[in-house]
Amino acid sequence: MTPGTRTLISPAALARPRGKALYWTVFTTVTVLFALAFLFPVYWMVTGALKSPDEVARTPPTPLPEHWHPGGYTDAWELMELPRHLGNTVVQAAGAWAFQLVLCTAAYSLSKLRPAFGKVVLGGILATLMVPAQALVVPKYLTVADLPLIHTSLLNDPLAVWLPAVANAFNLYLLKRFFDQLPREVLEAAEIDGAGKLRVLWSVVLPMSRPVLGVVSIFALVAVWQDFLWPLMVFSDTGKQPISVALVQLSQNVQLTVLLAAMVIASIPMVALFLVFQRHVIAGIGAGSTKG
Repeated sequence: MTPGTRTLISPAALARPRGKALYWTVFTTVTVLFALAFLFPVYWMVTGALKSPDEVARTPPTPLPEHWHPGGYTDAWELMELPRHLGNTVVQAAGAWAFQLVLCTAAYSLSKLRPAFGKVVLGGILATLMVPAQALVVPKYLTVADLPLIHTSLLNDPLAVWLPAVANAFNLYLLKRFFDQLPREVLEAAEIDGAGKLRVLWSVVLPMSRPVLGVVSIFALVAVWQDFLWPLMVFSDTGKQPISVALVQLSQNVQLTVLLAAMVIASIPMVALFLVFQRHVIAGIGAGSTKG
C-alpha cells in the first residue's frame, strides 16, 4: 500500500488480529452474497429443468429435485428444434461480428488518417448514442423492408441482422479511443520500412489491438445472441428465427420444465464464450485506459 492511500481501514488497524478478522469476515460475506445473487438464478433454472412438472410448480418450492428427470433436456432439444434455431443464431451472430470487425478500419481512419470532416463524422456517430434504441426500430424496419436505391427486401434474410449491427457507435468509439493511444513511433517506423497504410493496419495495428478487438467481439456476439425484438420483427419465417425468438414462440406448447431446459441449453454458448475469453475482456478494458 503506497503512502497517502486512503482506505476504509487504516494499515495499523488492519495489522491487528481483531482488525484483520473483521476485514476478512466482511470481505467474505460480501463476496458470498454477490456470488449467490448472480449464481442462484442459474442454479434454479438448471435444477428446475430436472424436476417433474408438478414439482416445479409446487409451493413452497423444493431446493433440490426429489426425483431427477434429465429427460427434460432431450425433450427440449427435440420438441423445440433447438439445433435449427441455434444454427440460425450462430449464423446471425457470426455475420454481425465479422461486419463489425471490418468496421474497425473506419475507426482507424478517424484516429490516425484524420480525414476531412472527421470530427464532424465522429460527432454524428456519437450523437446516435443519445437516441433511444426503441426510436430507431421503425426506421430500421422500413429500411430493411425496402432497401433504398435497389428496392429489395431483406426480411427473413440474415443481412437484416448483419447490416444494422454494423452501425454500433459505442464499439466504433471504443476502437477509436484505443487507436488514439497507439504509439505514433511504432506506426512511423513501419512507414519508414516501406509499409503502406493498409499494410500498417494489417501487420501492426490489428495485432496490437487484439485485447480491444476481443472486447468488441464479445459485445457484438452477445448483443445479437440476446436480442429479441428486432429478430421477431424481421423473421416471420419460424424456420429462420434465432433461439431468443423461438423460445418465446414455442413456449406455449411445451411444459415449463422443457422450457427451462431449453433456456439452459441456449445459455451455454454465451457462458462458455465468456469463460474462454474473460482474460481478453479484462485485458481489453485495461488497454482502453492505458496511454501509449
